[in-house]
Amino acid sequence: MSTPLRSLLQEPRPPSAPVRVWRDWALLAVVTVAGVLEGVLRQDLPLPGLSVLLTVGLAPLLLWRRTHPLAAVATTFGVVAVVDVGLIASDAPALDVYTMLYFLMLPYALFRWGSGREAVAGLAIILVAATLGFFVSWTGIADAIGGLAVLMSAFALGWAARSQHGARERRLEQAKSEERVLLARELHDTVAHHVSAIAVQAQAGRALAATHPSSPLEALEVIEVEASRTLAEMRAMVRVLRNEAPVDYAPQPGVADLERLAGASPAGPRVQVSVDGDVTSLPAAIDAAVFRIAQEAVTNARRHARNATVIDVCVDVDESTVTLVVRDDGDPAAADPAHEAGFGLTGMVERALLLGGVCRAGPGAGRGWAVNATLPLQVPA
Repeated sequence: MSTPLRSLLQEPRPPSAPVRVWRDWALLAVVTVAGVLEGVLRQDLPLPGLSVLLTVGLAPLLLWRRTHPLAAVATTFGVVAVVDVGLIASDAPALDVYTMLYFLMLPYALFRWGSGREAVAGLAIILVAATLGFFVSWTGIADAIGGLAVLMSAFALGWAARSQHGARERRLEQAKSEERVLLARELHDTVAHHVSAIAVQAQAGRALAATHPSSPLEALEVIEVEASRTLAEMRAMVRVLRNEAPVDYAPQPGVADLERLAGASPAGPRVQVSVDGDVTSLPAAIDAAVFRIAQEAVTNARRHARNATVIDVCVDVDESTVTLVVRDDGDPAAADPAHEAGFGLTGMVERALLLGGVCRAGPGAGRGWAVNATLPLQVPA
């Protein structure tokens, strides 16, 4: 068996195939009404009763075209093949129902939502039915080639949509993975800082033990606190690290560096930063996360917000959480599509989740776009 065929047969179904939605019911209603009207109004329709029965009777299979693509294809084209065999045997005229064009949605769905084995089996069934259809209604080689081209276009469109969706999913996973690695690097720096503090306190305690008997006890208290923080940071680092990457020892920016965002670009909307609460006690990972999320949100607003004049960056620290809100005053109609185009939001959401918080983005109240993130003051173990 050739490698491409083996790869196709091993292709699994795409995850999360949409179940029936209101558009499916609307499509079914349109097809049913169109089939009935064609049967009633078309004077040149051969076998109108059988034509309407097949068109309307098979239409409900559209509701299962995504969740059961092979079953829908096998039933629809199998019935059509049996009818074509009967028409050939009885020398009856071929069916010619315009509404049956909705059949093309089934091979599209087969290649979009079916597994590789289902696609191969469904393709065989469709080709058998198409071949019988050519025998029943042969009108020349040009029409046969045209019909085959239309059928192949449905296959190609389904596979193209599947490939595009798969590529997007891979890019999303890559964005999440990159954010995990970056967060692990920052946690590594934090752990190194805590271990250094422990070593310094231990050395100081030993040096002062002879002259200041209380110094070792004070050093032990500091070591206990630093060790607890180190263990928490190490557990978080192990939990988020997914692949090996070189460690960056450069200092990570935090809330204190948010003012840099205001002067990052002389053009575009003005950036206003306000900080409320004590940010000096923020854990390094949380501190860096607030800056990264704010940086991504400001960058997105500068790129996509139309007619925006101001970008507000607000940080509020209370006893247990730090809240970040980044909003712009751009046009409401232009906010949604532009911001959903990139993968930066995926990274922001992933970083917040890894640190035990949440990050949401959407149209702001009245105008523009808003990013809201809430993070705990303690990194989860």
